[in-house]
Amino acid sequence: MPALVAPGSSALSCPPAAPVHDWMPSSPCGPRCVDVSATAGTVRATARVLGVVALLASFPAVNLATPRGRRTRLHRRYARAALHCCGIRLRIIDEREPARPDTDGADGAPPRAAGEGLLVVAGHVGWTDVLALAAVQPMGFVARGDLIDWPVLGALARLMRVIPIDRERLRQLPEVVATMSARLAAGERVGLFPEGTTWCGRAHGRLRPALFQAAVDTATPVQPIRVRYLDRDGELSTVPGFVGLDTFADSARRVLRSKGVVAEVVLLPIEGPGPDRHDLARRCERAIRGAEVVDIDAHATAVGTGPTRAIVPDAIVEPAVTAS
Repeated sequence: MPALVAPGSSALSCPPAAPVHDWMPSSPCGPRCVDVSATAGTVRATARVLGVVALLASFPAVNLATPRGRRTRLHRRYARAALHCCGIRLRIIDEREPARPDTDGADGAPPRAAGEGLLVVAGHVGWTDVLALAAVQPMGFVARGDLIDWPVLGALARLMRVIPIDRERLRQLPEVVATMSARLAAGERVGLFPEGTTWCGRAHGRLRPALFQAAVDTATPVQPIRVRYLDRDGELSTVPGFVGLDTFADSARRVLRSKGVVAEVVLLPIEGPGPDRHDLARRCERAIRGAEVVDIDAHATAVGTGPTRAIVPDAIVEPAVTAS
């Protein structure tokens, strides 16, 4: 499958990713994909750092002191405050069908019937995706296994009940699906980034179907969400991209010094689970991507992953439409 480029964006200059296990997701995006134009001054960047530190320090105690029934609203407010401290404005666009009377779709939250679980799926650019989605409606996330061991963020990940996954261990998948299924059956929201890795924001990978099995097994509806970042001119921004050899410190420094970045979160119509995870993944991918053109630059870009991985020359290809 090709690395797809978002409509209206320039072609990428991304080197091919290093070979990995055949089944393991990989991305060709690297430092050359990230373009930082406007940077905030030292005073503003310092104020942002202090704001983030204050939020991280206060959250555990405030969360503990807040009655359980009010924690969802608290988590949403903290996520929005964290985005603000990072210099990222939030824009929510609701393209769903009208909410039913028994839903809790106020304030941009995905609608659902009382006690009904919801699987939320989106493309993956970087760690700010979690904040952007939590700012719409807090949820547990399936995330990289080492996240819970990170300083500071690890404690927050545990509070958010992150479901860790080590994508180098194929045998762990059934355990992760079982954990997701239990939470969905209990009426919880679970967030998933099915690409399995991060991309720069101008290109993306295919949605892997494996973890969609949890929605199929529990007959849980799926909420596709399109997340993208724009600069002050309305063009796609790669600033939040957590790609290549980036460390968290590299990415955080770039985000905290950025200017004019907007996180655009588009709530798309909910998809029924159906009987087949492959079909469900394809339907969600079509919803998230919309109309696109594949524009591969002359520097040669990686196409597909694992055994289908190849290098292709400069080309413009119309994407195939898969029947559901």
